[in-house]
Amino acid sequence: MLSPHQLHTLRTVLSTGSYAAAAAELRYTPSAVSQQMTALERATGLQLFERSAHSIRPTPHAELLAERAAELLALLDGLDREVAAIARGEAGQLRIGSFPTASARLLPAALATLRRERPGVEIEVDEGELTELLPRLLSGELDLALAYRYDTAPAGWPERLAETELLREPLSLLLPAGHRLAGGGPVRLAALAAERWVAPLADSPGAENLDRLAARAGFSPRVSYRSNDYSVVRGLVAAGLGVALVPRLGLADTEGVLAVPLQGRPPRRTVLALHRPAAGSSLISAALAAIRATSGALD
Repeated sequence: MLSPHQLHTLRTVLSTGSYAAAAAELRYTPSAVSQQMTALERATGLQLFERSAHSIRPTPHAELLAERAAELLALLDGLDREVAAIARGEAGQLRIGSFPTASARLLPAALATLRRERPGVEIEVDEGELTELLPRLLSGELDLALAYRYDTAPAGWPERLAETELLREPLSLLLPAGHRLAGGGPVRLAALAAERWVAPLADSPGAENLDRLAARAGFSPRVSYRSNDYSVVRGLVAAGLGVALVPRLGLADTEGVLAVPLQGRPPRRTVLALHRPAAGSSLISAALAAIRATSGALD
């Protein structure tokens, strides 16, 4: 197999006119240059130089090989620069899996910062439930995945994944503007035992969290509507169809809806970023820093 190192030395010999001059430019010894050219002749089966006691003369084979090697060496040099840029996190691809509220509230500003600082990076974002994102993260299809877990219903993932905490968000109660408990300060969850609830989808972490909090307060929530889309949840609450418990990322100014804290220590949801430790890179570190900065503004 042809050696790029030897091809580069050949081009230097031809451009400088002698082994000695090439050695001086490459910071080798003339003997090392001579050995490389002999090895290249053996590898190619071509005579590259006509040698005399005091000089060398390149053959047409050497001229042709050096000319054809120029493009290959330029490609390899470009590849070296590209690999170095990827290692520095200035180029390459970043594939992120996320859940909807993080995509809406955390990623836009963070990714805008990342793209501004690292314009050579191609960024892709895909949404899904954690059960869908985890296999893709473990297989290498994703580089980073945003996830969450409730204090009452801790989520688990393989130990081989590294996690970075981004945000600890309190849960707030959403009430219709004319509700009997609206405007009176923090509300005891037990005071809502008779209410109809707008809850997350059944068997989801959010639904499990509501069930456990309600059980601690001594009741089972009467769920009339289910949705994981917080804009839908807020709309149902605004229409007076129920009350809801949502994390901070799910809050937004909505006419006819009041966000009220729960009495006592508020339950929380933790938002995290997961990645494979072996896939750690300066690009992932930069992405985590950008997302943490955005999260810090909300914390």
